[in-house]
Amino acid sequence: MQDKRTETRELTCINCPMGCRMRVVLSEGEPKVSGNACARGARYAVQECTEPRRMVTAVLGVEGSALPLSVKTREPIPKRDIPACMRELAALTLHAPIRMGDVVLSNVCGSGVDVVATRAVE
Repeated sequence: MQDKRTETRELTCINCPMGCRMRVVLSEGEPKVSGNACARGARYAVQECTEPRRMVTAVLGVEGSALPLSVKTREPIPKRDIPACMRELAALTLHAPIRMGDVVLSNVCGSGVDVVATRAVE
């Protein structure tokens, strides 16, 4: 019988093509991971179960351009911040020229992560 403060989750690792099926037991102590073939899988499982993070991609309009600008976060941000990130992006007014790699939004949602252009708009 499991303690009320213990939770078990099963997930598939996405770090490599092996796709290990892992089991994570979350309790008051350190999460315990089984089924992983490597340390990267264990790190991924713990992060996914304690503070999931995601890359965010979006397409934004640029004033004076018929073509939209694709953008992405430089690094994954906490999953819980994605709606706020999208609101911040929607509030932007962008002007050409924009080069690939330009920061279009610094420190999105106070995460310390920048949103960058993934292509150029002249």
